[in-house]
Amino acid sequence: MKNKIYQPDWSSLDSRDMPEWYNEAKFGIFIHWGIFSVPAWRKVDNSLFGSYAEWYYASVYGQYRNNDDDFHEKMYGKDFLYRDFAPRFTAELFQADSWAELFKASGAKYVVLTTKHHDGFCLWPTQNKHKKCWNSGDIGPHRDLLGEITQSVRKNGLKMGIYYSIIDWETNWSHRPEGGYFVPQRDREKFGISEQDYPDEILIPQLKELVQNYQPCLIFSDGGEWDLSEEYSQTKEFLAWLYNEAPNKDEVVVNDRFFKDMPGKHGDYYSTEYNDKEGFGEHHPWEESRGIGKSYGFNRAEQLEDYCTSLELIEQLIDVVSKGGNFLLNVGPTADGRIPTLQQERLRDIGRWMAVNGEAIYGSDVCTRLYTSNEDCALTSVGSRDYLIVKRWPTEALRLCLNDGLAPTACMLLCKDQQIPVSFDIEEGYLIIHPLPWQFYHNLEYAYTFRLSR
Repeated sequence: MKNKIYQPDWSSLDSRDMPEWYNEAKFGIFIHWGIFSVPAWRKVDNSLFGSYAEWYYASVYGQYRNNDDDFHEKMYGKDFLYRDFAPRFTAELFQADSWAELFKASGAKYVVLTTKHHDGFCLWPTQNKHKKCWNSGDIGPHRDLLGEITQSVRKNGLKMGIYYSIIDWETNWSHRPEGGYFVPQRDREKFGISEQDYPDEILIPQLKELVQNYQPCLIFSDGGEWDLSEEYSQTKEFLAWLYNEAPNKDEVVVNDRFFKDMPGKHGDYYSTEYNDKEGFGEHHPWEESRGIGKSYGFNRAEQLEDYCTSLELIEQLIDVVSKGGNFLLNVGPTADGRIPTLQQERLRDIGRWMAVNGEAIYGSDVCTRLYTSNEDCALTSVGSRDYLIVKRWPTEALRLCLNDGLAPTACMLLCKDQQIPVSFDIEEGYLIIHPLPWQFYHNLEYAYTFRLSR
């Protein structure tokens, strides 16, 4: 809704029209990269957050020590501070163009980088006085990592977004409801800031700095939903500025993790994580994020069995999109700037599948014209076309209910460089798609898409 003036209240902010690009994109790449990529360690378990290597700081200093893990003391010594990792975060092998070309090859349409995670380290040369020597311009790479990635991603025709942690473990105000600071006592006076001053001194100035200097298409907030109040986070005031005055005001979208009571209530889109919620269907735009393994940040503790196969990731993409969501798949680069080979392989496999089947994904909506109870099938709609995506090669006829009573006029199987006509019948309100000869199976991989035209 261009030229509308948004007020800092939810009735006004929630009335904003969703920028069209977001629903068109459907698939994005998340990047968790930072100081935590140096130790790159957290014991693997099956609980949410349990295997997150980007939480290394908390596993060393706070009440979130990981399974009594003494890894830090054994490897670095008990007097080695988290800040001492910064010079080792060198990114000497980082090539932004190679990353962006890989992301494009995956079929993704947007990229989201962790510009500041909970440890407070910034991947851009921030001018904030409280972040001196705690950003990639002053220490470690001595480079504007966000700027380089942004330039390369946009050069490859993709949109660029940012992740920004609303909380900051490197300030002495930041503590979880259970109590206990994450910053060791000896560091608080040197690096801390008062709880009262944090929003005005760091939070809002840095968000505006990122918007004005990099003009991201998306802002993924995180951490504020744990215990920050709406008033303290100044979310309404920031969003009113963003929607009214920011240079990217017509493109940018934000999620729902700025403060405690925000998730699932406010934000351009709602966010889920490792399927911690079922999603939001057509009720509201939403996005599911996850790592290729059990961690977002690169985790040296992970074994092959901790990683999803390409088939599993493609099936998750299909499930999320067919339920109305976007899928944000994370890569965790190493401290020297390499995306692990296994993660590269997964992205390229997804890209090959999307090259054939992407028309059923991009710009799609939840299908309401057809219905199936077959768990191996998913449905999407794009305009007047419906798409049936089958996860297992159909050896028997596929039976779909025609919810609106209107039958398709043609059915085609999507294959590389061709579409194969498929015979079907209409019987008492049902669409019956006949099985195909096995000869076509060898031309396809992972999942199979039927285009139903009306």
